[in-house]
Amino acid sequence: MNLRFMADTLIARNDMNDDQVPHIGHMAGRIWHELDINGSMSVSALVRRIDRPRDYIMEGIGWLAREGKVSIRDEGRMRMVTLIKN
Repeated sequence: MNLRFMADTLIARNDMNDDQVPHIGHMAGRIWHELDINGSMSVSALVRRIDRPRDYIMEGIGWLAREGKVSIRDEGRMRMVTLIKN
């Protein structure tokens, strides 16, 4: 386990205990950035690329979906997330 991951995890846990909004907003930004650079991705691919717990990724996707920034569709067994660019 690398030190950056450990530090990020501790920060995320502190955010979760005090206030989830900054943590979820940060995760949404990371997801938006990945989708902007790489295009549509499955949730599983986002989890692998961002290297965070699936629950954190889902919170970030939910944030982006609520803001109308992403579309989510099922393709077979995969759930695909696509950035909506206005």
